[in-house]
Amino acid sequence: MDSIDSIVLRTLCKWRQENRNAALVTVVRTWGSSPRPVGSLMAMRDDGAVVGSVSGGCIEDDIIDRYKELPKHAKPEALKYGIDADEAHRFGLPCGGTMELIIEFNPEPQQLAQIVDLTGTGKLVRKKLDLENGQVSLADAGVPEKLMYTPSVMKQVFGPSYRMLIIGAGQLSEYLATMAIFNGFQVSVCDPRSEYNQLWSTEGAPLLTEMPDDAVEAFKPDSRTCIVALTHDPKLDDLALLSALHTNAFYVGAIGSRRNAAARRQRMIEYLDQSDETMDKLRGPVGIFIGSKTPSEIAVSVMAEIIAVKNGISLPKPYDVAHEKNRLGDQA
Repeated sequence: MDSIDSIVLRTLCKWRQENRNAALVTVVRTWGSSPRPVGSLMAMRDDGAVVGSVSGGCIEDDIIDRYKELPKHAKPEALKYGIDADEAHRFGLPCGGTMELIIEFNPEPQQLAQIVDLTGTGKLVRKKLDLENGQVSLADAGVPEKLMYTPSVMKQVFGPSYRMLIIGAGQLSEYLATMAIFNGFQVSVCDPRSEYNQLWSTEGAPLLTEMPDDAVEAFKPDSRTCIVALTHDPKLDDLALLSALHTNAFYVGAIGSRRNAAARRQRMIEYLDQSDETMDKLRGPVGIFIGSKTPSEIAVSVMAEIIAVKNGISLPKPYDVAHEKNRLGDQA
């Protein structure tokens, strides 16, 4: 499953290749509370069809109403919503929220196809839009960048801003990989076991078959990388974790019960010369406590924790799996 940005761009590309008038709407600035972050995308077609979102509903309706007849040739336009409390209330924006949008009419289908093709292979593409004349240029981007906007130019990098390496190609990994891709992560899965890797078929998540520690080293984890070990096999998980804990990955976690997590910690300290400080970086049991039992529910739990860490959110004790299971007297 594609991320929402990919869906918007791919759909818009298809519309333009069919020679339909269409527009791309981008959130470029927000003040106060806003329902969608800077960089959010929406595309609309000449018959009112819409994909994506820039607010959550009310603003989209007003934009569609304003542009019932999309101009064939026009410079990009800027729109502001929520200038005062009355307008914010009218459009359903949170109190004090203000948003500024750029509307780009009839983007070139060839350039859209180029963005879709490159980002589909995990590459980053920087788009520069001249707001004076509507001209667009594309270039490779080495690293993710925040959207840059001035009255004369908008620059935006498309492609995965975060990466995930999953150790293990089991059913749980299928669910987690799918959710991560939908949330804009570039996902790779490592499993050298033939009984698992021969059946891996999750689209958009390439399979690596080398040993996990080699895969981690080759992945070159940075501060926008998360690594999750899901095999339940210490010979594989511990190798990956041993390498991952000494990188800048923002999240390193491993599946397993509280007992297994404690045993792993002791094992890696006693036999693999890891320090208590290093092991404190390891999250396990992974996920937030939602009473999950099935692979799909566990994947939701793990993905929620990863997103919370990515967004700098400190989760309270009731969301900690080990804390809540101890409180409830759960023996698992």
